[in-house]
Amino acid sequence: MEKETKEKIERTVREILNESDMKEMTEFKVRQLASEGLGIDLSEKSHKAFVRSVVEKFLHEERARDYEKSQVNKEEEDGDKDCGKGNKEFDDDGDLIIWRLSDKRRVTIQEFKGKTLVSIREYYKKDGKELPTSKGISLTDEQWSTFKKNIPAIENAVKKMESRV
Repeated sequence: MEKETKEKIERTVREILNESDMKEMTEFKVRQLASEGLGIDLSEKSHKAFVRSVVEKFLHEERARDYEKSQVNKEEEDGDKDCGKGNKEFDDDGDLIIWRLSDKRRVTIQEFKGKTLVSIREYYKKDGKELPTSKGISLTDEQWSTFKKNIPAIENAVKKMESRV
């Protein structure tokens, strides 16, 4: 597929998604509307895969925006002046630091190969810069969601272990 065609498809799909009720819209409907608007048959396998990637990217960006809004609202409700909207902290790579767990550990949001990752990692200092080590984990959006859903089970397991001591 040519670059120009991909750009047209992506622009059209994004326009459709931006104007749609996301509770009613399906990938099939998006592909159908885009096909009609562009005069291109998007039911072909490579076109389907491309439209799916655009839709997934769009949805991921929407979730990230929703998360960001919820964090800003939470900060405002908590009255946390140090982590306010204008005082976001970024590391030397430009990744958003969500939380410093300690001097050497932090939670960041980063982009890698077009995917947004939640990273929990140890850092070290070299030449005045804080650099990530290999000690840590980076979770995709799907992995992060699964992790969050299972936090109650983790907390229960920890409580059981603590009660044995």
